[in-house]
Amino acid sequence: MTGDESSADAFDPVAFLETAVQHASHEDVGPMREYLCETLETHGVDPRVDDAGNVLASRGQPRAEAETHVVLNTHIDTVSPHVPFERDGDASEANGGDVIRGRGSCDAKGPLAALLAAFFAVEPTDSRVTLAVTPDEEVLSTGAYALVSGDDSPTRDADAVIVGEPTDIDVCTAAKGRFQGTIHLSGANAHAAEPETGVNAVAALEDVLAAIRTFDERDDAPPTHPQLGAATLTPTVVEGGEATNQVPADCALTVDRRSVPPETADEFHEALTAHLQAAIPGDVGLEFRFTDRPTPFLEAWDTDPDADVAKTLADASGGERRPFTAATEASYFAADAPTVVFGPGVLADDEGAVAHAPREYVRVAAVREAAGTLEETLAALLE
Repeated sequence: MTGDESSADAFDPVAFLETAVQHASHEDVGPMREYLCETLETHGVDPRVDDAGNVLASRGQPRAEAETHVVLNTHIDTVSPHVPFERDGDASEANGGDVIRGRGSCDAKGPLAALLAAFFAVEPTDSRVTLAVTPDEEVLSTGAYALVSGDDSPTRDADAVIVGEPTDIDVCTAAKGRFQGTIHLSGANAHAAEPETGVNAVAALEDVLAAIRTFDERDDAPPTHPQLGAATLTPTVVEGGEATNQVPADCALTVDRRSVPPETADEFHEALTAHLQAAIPGDVGLEFRFTDRPTPFLEAWDTDPDADVAKTLADASGGERRPFTAATEASYFAADAPTVVFGPGVLADDEGAVAHAPREYVRVAAVREAAGTLEETLAALLE
């Protein structure tokens, strides 16, 4: 704990963030989770860690008695490798210095610091605010899935969910989903000198690639989304053949789907299988299988840009209301309540990638601005 956090009555999001970035959480979130829980306890809030590793804390009325319930969510895990903490700028400046660098500074410990500042600042008298911080958003989202699947899910009776991610203080009200799967083609081996005696699975890939290009032109394709635009389907990895003088009996093509509402994973699977089956020769076998994972894919989601949480947050921030360009656990929460994504930091700037990149950083002034914006928003929503 730094000197800036010595009082339970004064939480400094920048001081918290400096320490948080120094807790590596790319392989083990344990130390970062402990620091988060200690911070909550220091400021008079009793946290709970559930069986899935989520950190949960609430302030205000019991859920059954709360007039309004707002859930604040983000994650404490980061991608590999860890990038050490640095601070550029003069710490004596009014904005507390210029930038904080290091893994997690913008994705998503900067947003977490801003959410915490608002969580501590508001005094919900007739309402309730819940902090729900997940442990593995960057991998499989097992924490978030357990959060929404449990009998005591905090989002099930929520009136709004704010998800902390780097949005450059804009309010994001939609995001595409992401599905991944592999198209398996099967034929029959033969000598390459007599190709007509076999069934060439690699050659059938030509028809598959053509069908992929026309997939979203079919009559029952999802329409262009007003916020997100069109869905995309991209071939990414191909494998096939075993010997240079043999007709290949097997070929596999992995595809990346960025979906838009209302398309679901099951609907995409069924539509793609039928579309491909109609395009390939009858003697070629076809199976499309999703990549195996223990949690559902992050599907596309959207919230009305004029929903109270979106409008109130945008009025407070002065930022745009727009889609988010990456997949997030907001996908799980949007089915329960109006959900937006908001926070300090950027995914990329004019020089290239920021989040998940070696040069990851967040501006100190942006963290403070996001904290003030969230405090103003919560006060309005919970009044």
